[in-house]
Amino acid sequence: MVNGLNLLFQFLNSFAFIVLAAAGLAIIFGIMGVINLAHGEFIMVGAYGTTLSANAGVPLPAAMLVGVTVTAVFGLIVERTIISAAVPNWVAERTVGRPVVKPMYDRMLDSMVATWGLSLVMVEGARYIFGNSLPAIGTPLGTIRYAGGSYSTSVYGVVLAVASVCTIGLMYWLFTRTDYGMRARATVQNESMAAALGVDTERTYMTTFTVGSALAGLTGALYAPTLSIGPGLGTSFLVEAFVAVVVGGTNVILGTLLGGGVLGLINAAFSNLYGTFFGRIALLVFAIIVLRFLPRGVTGLIETIRDRREVA
Repeated sequence: MVNGLNLLFQFLNSFAFIVLAAAGLAIIFGIMGVINLAHGEFIMVGAYGTTLSANAGVPLPAAMLVGVTVTAVFGLIVERTIISAAVPNWVAERTVGRPVVKPMYDRMLDSMVATWGLSLVMVEGARYIFGNSLPAIGTPLGTIRYAGGSYSTSVYGVVLAVASVCTIGLMYWLFTRTDYGMRARATVQNESMAAALGVDTERTYMTTFTVGSALAGLTGALYAPTLSIGPGLGTSFLVEAFVAVVVGGTNVILGTLLGGGVLGLINAAFSNLYGTFFGRIALLVFAIIVLRFLPRGVTGLIETIRDRREVA
């Protein structure tokens, strides 16, 4: 019974961490074809915004909203200046008469190099401006005790698990029940056809990057009370985020959910039996196996089986 509860709480913690870390990255990669190696630093921005606001006396929920908003605005600026190069090209058109920078949509290697450079600048910038650490907020809501009080887990950890499920629900609503979601799905399926039918694909990409950045900021905001806030905190999220995207595949919603579920179970099982280090090793080994045998991820396998059934 106790071992079962330990495994359950470990799974909830792992599932929440992986889903929240991967959500924003999955949206940006799945729709824009951009590999954002600065994703961990976007999470850092959300954590910093939340922590600085909370330390200034802002109530924690409002401080989290500040963290999300700051990250979304920062993502919009990055998209306009680096990813789409809309601002540099606007200046170039008025000076030399033509755009001079090509957008990074579906240019994976180029986007990796550019965002990797951005991540280095962000880390060193945070260290220069704020120092190596910020005063911690402290984890709210107390603990849950079980097995006669011999074991305990954080109530906030359960809240994070609920928040991760709500995030998946929000993503589902956004992509299936809104005009933006319809335009985004059309752009993914056939960008040229969508543009011919009147979809402003550039605006769709801009909105997508902003939404993905906001989700990264949400992750940082939610985990700010549980972390030591420093310039390198984003690296603790980046590995799990990329592994989840690789395992889940290109389907943004189902891939994030399945990736979080499978990887959360693997991480929980190995961490519970052998420790946290072996839990992370198991994630990487599983990702290698998936890359070898399922290059399109779990959702790619599901789509292949569905297509074969339809043909049959």
